[in-house]
Amino acid sequence: MTLPTSLDAIRDEYDFLEADDRYRLLIDLGRQLEDMPDALKTDATLVRGCSAAVWVYPTRQEDGRLHFLADSNAAITKGIIALVLTTVQDRSAGEILETDIGDALAPFDLKNQLSSNRTQGIPNMISLIRETAARYA
Repeated sequence: MTLPTSLDAIRDEYDFLEADDRYRLLIDLGRQLEDMPDALKTDATLVRGCSAAVWVYPTRQEDGRLHFLADSNAAITKGIIALVLTTVQDRSAGEILETDIGDALAPFDLKNQLSSNRTQGIPNMISLIRETAARYA
């Protein structure tokens, strides 16, 4: 994943932009997601409750850190996925469980910046990531 190293760096840029440019930033972030092979885009990896199709596939690295592959069929949704993954990618299960992902995303004010269709699946994706971390903790 070639996303910026921190959510703070993304937020600094996001705060500076107007609404249309914020959409473009999210789309650019989504384009930077690591490719998820089509073979992993199955019913088992599909996140329920999202208006767009969203798939998340967790892997555990040799050092115990969790790495997530994720994708969506919607460009802006992919950008939201990138924001979520920036908060948890390649961290230990314990670190992920200690992270309040919703709190980390709160400064982006996504519920007011985007339509409810675009944001309704975020809690489900966060829940799936937390459940995965809990299994490995």
